[in-house]
Amino acid sequence: MSILSRRDALKAGAAIASAPAILKVYAANDAVKFGVIGVGSRGSYLVDHLAKLDTGRCVALCDLNQQALTDTARKLSTNPRKYKDYRELLADKDVEAVVIAVPLYLHFAMTRDSLQAGKHVFCEKSLVFKADEVHALRTLAADHPKQILQVGLQRRYSVYFQSVKKMIDDGVLGTVTHIHGQWHRNPGWTMKPGGKDNPKNWRLFREYSGGLMAELASHHIDVADWFFGAHPEFVVGVGGLDFWKDGREVSDNIQLIYSYPGGRKMMYSAITTCQHLPILCSQRPEFGLVVMGTAGAVEMTLGSDNALPTALWFREPEPTTISAGGEKTTTTASASWAQAGPQKGIPIITAATQVDWNNDSFLSRESKLARRWLYDKGLMLPQEDRNPVDTELESFLSDVRSGNRPRADLEVGLADSTAVILSNIAMDENRRVYFKEIETMGMPAPPAPAAAKPSVQPAPAIVKPPAAAPNAEPNR
Repeated sequence: MSILSRRDALKAGAAIASAPAILKVYAANDAVKFGVIGVGSRGSYLVDHLAKLDTGRCVALCDLNQQALTDTARKLSTNPRKYKDYRELLADKDVEAVVIAVPLYLHFAMTRDSLQAGKHVFCEKSLVFKADEVHALRTLAADHPKQILQVGLQRRYSVYFQSVKKMIDDGVLGTVTHIHGQWHRNPGWTMKPGGKDNPKNWRLFREYSGGLMAELASHHIDVADWFFGAHPEFVVGVGGLDFWKDGREVSDNIQLIYSYPGGRKMMYSAITTCQHLPILCSQRPEFGLVVMGTAGAVEMTLGSDNALPTALWFREPEPTTISAGGEKTTTTASASWAQAGPQKGIPIITAATQVDWNNDSFLSRESKLARRWLYDKGLMLPQEDRNPVDTELESFLSDVRSGNRPRADLEVGLADSTAVILSNIAMDENRRVYFKEIETMGMPAPPAPAAAKPSVQPAPAIVKPPAAAPNAEPNR
């Protein structure tokens, strides 16, 4: 492993130190009053995180399932009102903002109705389901410019992801040419009893769901757009319903390639037969990505409540000097030798792990130094000190008060939904799908041109036939 130079360390440190942070400006009596629409698995999870924030106050819940409503309300000390019809929640004048965590096919209608009711909106990804909804929501949101609309793409709120974006922008990784992303599960979604009649199975049916693209891949394609600073030009891919014969309609494995301007590529895989993640020393399962540049690469993942985001930086080795025929030659790798020996990933250190020699207590310094030693030995992965789900929700509440534009705003959400829609078409139709196709897809057909009027011509002269000869047959 080559030694990290002081210059390299300073460059990486500057990228981390200058990563954007959310500044908390809050008055204790100014908590945002919000309602949550949908308190199933995801909605209940969000409520758990929202309950930890003092910048918001949950005043209403909505779900068709009475037991889910009761169980979720018990988690809160705010005694929220409980509704079964989301339109009643939207009519509640005490509700300033809504958090939407319902099946994908309902996202557009509920977001539309919430905006029209004057509410700020946090909607889980994917923001919309169909192409016509992309155009309709963009038009609708333009009519409500003072309302915050944020999408649940939490990687944009991660300190590690922000730091790697800064490293890319500062040239630490050289020119980033490729990104590999995966979300591998085993078994993934399973069919509950009742099939299509069981609401818990909605992700497995095309009438309600965008499948693995919408529920998993949407996160990775959003990161690729963000890191490349562009949207794809086209996508190709294959998917299949190959391993789960339980009545589901969506693919159980998908593999896609996205082509970005300048020949850059993002490769994505989602399977449901093995959860192995072959990065970060295989210390994490399921999902992560590799950002590959001409000067280095980063392996990273978002994690969960119990395993927070982490990342490792790998510098691109210098060309190797070898002895060939008695002469020293600098060359690149070939089939007959390796370019460089093995190397360990360099931990990307966040501010929470950097030692402040002037202000940290003795115990704090020793704890940080011990963690750094474990990182350097590869015995522990560095982790973010907070779940980005908390950060994104706190940011939403803060933006409601400040009017600031969310990191994951309308256009980010619509670009992400566009990728989901077009990627599924690419796999279904087995063709290269260009992203410019969305411009006309789902738009109303132009009116048929009016029938051309015939040009006015003088009426022809009427010529009377001669009188029929006696006993002659009339013309037929």
